[in-house]
Amino acid sequence: MFNKKTIADIDLKGKKALVRVDFNVPIKDGKVSDDTRIQAAMPTIKYLLDQGAALILCSHLGRPKEGPDPQFSMKPVADHLSKLLGKPVAFAEDCIGPVAEKAAKALKPGDVLVLENTRFHKEETKNDEAMSKQLASLADIYVNDAFGSAHRAHSSTEGVAHILPAVAGFLMEKEIQYLGGAISNPKRPFIAILGGAKISDKIGVIRNLLTKADSVLIGGGMANTFFKAQGYPVGDSLVEDEALDTARELLQQSSGKLRLPVDVVIANSMEPNAEIKTISMGPVPDGWRILDVGPETVSAFAKVIAGAGTVVWNGPMGVFEDPRFAKGTFELAKSVAESKATSIIGGGDSVSAVNKAGLADKITHISTGGGASLEMLEGLALPGVAALLDK
Repeated sequence: MFNKKTIADIDLKGKKALVRVDFNVPIKDGKVSDDTRIQAAMPTIKYLLDQGAALILCSHLGRPKEGPDPQFSMKPVADHLSKLLGKPVAFAEDCIGPVAEKAAKALKPGDVLVLENTRFHKEETKNDEAMSKQLASLADIYVNDAFGSAHRAHSSTEGVAHILPAVAGFLMEKEIQYLGGAISNPKRPFIAILGGAKISDKIGVIRNLLTKADSVLIGGGMANTFFKAQGYPVGDSLVEDEALDTARELLQQSSGKLRLPVDVVIANSMEPNAEIKTISMGPVPDGWRILDVGPETVSAFAKVIAGAGTVVWNGPMGVFEDPRFAKGTFELAKSVAESKATSIIGGGDSVSAVNKAGLADKITHISTGGGASLEMLEGLALPGVAALLDK
């Protein structure tokens, strides 16, 4: 299934390991406000330290436009990691060049160094060979544990892997086993749930899942485009008019596997005093918009989920950030949590909904990568994984 070498397959004692982590975490008032992604990398970090390696951790953070920008500095991440590990963590104010080289040279086994944001150099996103070589010069081996960035071919995610012996960390291995397993060898029935605003982001995913899944349940804003493609007026609902032909084509190809909501929650505005009602799916009046799936849809979807062997879910069922339109997403999260299926949830919004509903510990696997998990569900190879050494 996962045919790449991992940190468990190589000798690490006395080695300097350049570890690409996904520490793209929210920072508030100079402190890490949510450390989910840092926690996810801890098994890899601790194993490397236990094996006698010195660690050089690199990551991007945010989207700095023009070179170094203090609000995107990795320094708060280094401070937070030091607390988690209960030991000092060094910080280098650059990820390549003399500053990084000096800091890496000083490392002894068991030491940890965090490099400054890789995207402070525009060469990073261009997968520039000179930058890859500079990063590689800091270490003896390369470990990629950044599943959330594995779909991008950048210097620190893909370029370095062609220069140093390159293996996967435990988080990368776990992500690929769960998501890859769901696609290539799912326990059946295999049910996919797709939500979120746009069809266009997920056309490839829907196409691939229609060939693999037993049912594909659709909710969220993307359902509106399917409704309009079927000829329903959808009022002021969010619709992608440029995707209507694609929606028709997907409905034709789906041989009944694609299931749309049967009732919806509509409102005449997003204002606090808006009128809200639930209607069976049919014409939506002008001035009204669809904002959640209704109770009949929730119970129909719940029946399908209850009998599932594998459930993969990406994207909310409605505008769940607003409690008035969160019921569909939260009820669905409950169905997934209560089912006996292997459940895999990916994409920031679905993960946040499951966390908000307090159900995260009842889900088999919560993916740390939105874009990367979608590309896997689409059946695409991830450049950051393809570049690692084969077993």
